[in-house]
Amino acid sequence: MDHTDLYINGGWREGAAKERFDVVNPATEEVLASVASAEIADADAALDAAEAAMALWAARTPRERSEVLRKAWELMTARLDHFARLITLENGKAGTDARGEATYAAEFFRWFAEEAVRADGLITHAPSSGARIVVQHKPAGLAVLVTPWNYPAAMGTRKIAPALAAGCGVIIKPASETPLTMLALMPLLEEAGVPKGLVNVLPSRRTGALVDHMLHDPRVRVVSFTGSTGVGRKLLKGAADQVLKPAMELGGNAPCIIFEDADMDVAIEGTMLAKMRNLGEACTAANRIYVHEDVAEEFTRRLTERMSALKVGDGTDPSVDVGPLVNADTRDKVAEFVADAVARGAKVECGGATPNGTGYFYPPTVLSNVPETAECVKDEIFGPVAAIQTFTDQEEVIRRANDTEYGLVAYVFSEDFKRAMQVCERLDYGMVGLNRGLVSDPAAPFGGTKQSGLGREGGHEGMLEFMETQYISASW
Repeated sequence: MDHTDLYINGGWREGAAKERFDVVNPATEEVLASVASAEIADADAALDAAEAAMALWAARTPRERSEVLRKAWELMTARLDHFARLITLENGKAGTDARGEATYAAEFFRWFAEEAVRADGLITHAPSSGARIVVQHKPAGLAVLVTPWNYPAAMGTRKIAPALAAGCGVIIKPASETPLTMLALMPLLEEAGVPKGLVNVLPSRRTGALVDHMLHDPRVRVVSFTGSTGVGRKLLKGAADQVLKPAMELGGNAPCIIFEDADMDVAIEGTMLAKMRNLGEACTAANRIYVHEDVAEEFTRRLTERMSALKVGDGTDPSVDVGPLVNADTRDKVAEFVADAVARGAKVECGGATPNGTGYFYPPTVLSNVPETAECVKDEIFGPVAAIQTFTDQEEVIRRANDTEYGLVAYVFSEDFKRAMQVCERLDYGMVGLNRGLVSDPAAPFGGTKQSGLGREGGHEGMLEFMETQYISASW
């Protein structure tokens, strides 16, 4: 691996404590690299660098910032295979999934290159006082970005691109399981013209102490986090002391509703995508699959056929559909969910057993007759397990779908557009895929309701998360 040290102020350094940790290939359980682990002193150095760089970056015209981001998109698009292979090596996902993530990650640079010149303000006439109301958007300040292991490229670019478009400097803390992709992105950003110090990367095994220290630095004004709801709550508590602007994309428990009038081909394809994209290791993954009783037998049979046909193995093999889970704990948790559901009466249609041998593999699994009491209904499975339940009544399935603390995404399949839209509007979720198994798009506001998060990433809203609105009252 070319880059395994901390990236601070445009240079590579070992870190104050000179400590390191191993990154493991989940398919082979072999060590890929030893990576520097950041300490508090390294965070302070990164904050100093970002502060100095932001002062100059924020003063640049929106068009200048836009051109740098556009160049980053061009460079990353030209190197998709390189980033896809690195994603597969440290995350485990199959080659097709990895290339899809790399393409998606690069697109955030293009989208926010276009948004950088559209931080539109407002001038209007106050009806009562007669004063002019002038509204503009300004860079909020330094941003701390904390990203997860399931999308080591895209979760970083989804935060870096809007922050730079807004005029902010950033310090990014990638997940310890998958720091290599983000480190590999830094030379590309340099080549694109990102000034040294503006983006800093701090892998660390001391995530809690490191991030908490930065959240209590008065120069930091934004914290953007993607990860579990439990960790998000802790970060929100830390952010409260400095009254930081939080952007939180947290956990999910996505319902996928298949009505009796659904186009079965569309429903199967959509469910496969919603369930198996990234091996189910996604907060957007279909977690609870509700199928109308009239079509449950056909749907279960066809989904089982599709899941059984997927090839499991090392994602570096182009013929493989399903790679390993990211680590042993994630694999074991998936196995526990399946065992619990079966103990409560669920039927295994395919898969359902942890294979012997090296690597953190778990086979694509379909469970039918899953009871409401099963643990996998209450929590994110985060693995390749489709848990099927049935329903007969529309009101009943809406109630069941909404009966969770999460509200990130839901999926609805029906050919009755009027009925489908009525159901979508009653689902308490920030996003809904209607006859689609994929909702993620750089041009759309990604985010959830309830305990699935605060704020939005992507779309026009994504850049505004890194900006403050200023109002000037004037008379002329």
